[in-house]
Amino acid sequence: MNLKKFASVLLSCALAGTIFTGCGSDTTPANNSQQEINVGRIKFLNASENLYDEIIKKVEEKANIKLSHHQTIFYDNLSTMQMGLESGSVQEASTYKSVADYLVAKNPKFEIVASHNHLKLQDNFAFAMRAEDTDLKNSVSAAVEAMKNDGTLENLIKTYITDFNPNEDPTAVAFETFAGADTIKIGVTGDLPPLDFVNADGKAAGFNTALLSELGKRLQKNIEVIDIDSAARAAALTAKTIDISFWAIIPTNEDMPVDIDKPQGVELSAPYFKDEITHIDLKK
Repeated sequence: MNLKKFASVLLSCALAGTIFTGCGSDTTPANNSQQEINVGRIKFLNASENLYDEIIKKVEEKANIKLSHHQTIFYDNLSTMQMGLESGSVQEASTYKSVADYLVAKNPKFEIVASHNHLKLQDNFAFAMRAEDTDLKNSVSAAVEAMKNDGTLENLIKTYITDFNPNEDPTAVAFETFAGADTIKIGVTGDLPPLDFVNADGKAAGFNTALLSELGKRLQKNIEVIDIDSAARAAALTAKTIDISFWAIIPTNEDMPVDIDKPQGVELSAPYFKDEITHIDLKK
């Protein structure tokens, strides 16, 4: 493959973002056929499995990439996706590197699929809020930027992600209280350990919780953690059960709808973290 064509393939992969986690060479297999691999993913709000697969096919065709075809199987949460992997309903599960490291450390049956690691595809993480809560969005984004500028965010990432031992569980994080201050209700799913984590005692822990604690201090607001299911995050925001939820920002392009995983009437803060996308499978 010449350099120009190689660069074109990489660009197509990058534009595809999370929809395409396995680019390879343009060498056609000897039997000129593609192996079907069922891949579990946490479901997107505004896309069916069929629509998602149609998007993948378009990306493959435009990039002239011939490889094993990934057939999407959506799951409501991480637990059911792991069950699908162990039962053989899917051959691979798509998640983030920090989560994959944690799952592999906790379950000796799992391993990271090495063929996906070289792509370095990433999602950004942000706070999701109702569009009408403009002041809250602005203050949260300003706090995130301040944490970036003074090194606080970098230290939190180092402590809770980079240097975190995945063989252990994150510890619970305390929240300061401010007498007479407003309370911000934040949805925690526990579905992305050690990022979004709930320990055995039902208490929020991990990176996102540490970030929330720092956010409360900077905004001088009380933080109330609400335990919700991943699939219920958008509904909880709309119903005002929560004021903020953690959200991944899906890269978009001409083939990826801008609202594929963005609830109507919801806006996102400045991003506070990014992580590579990878796959896990069962050890052979």
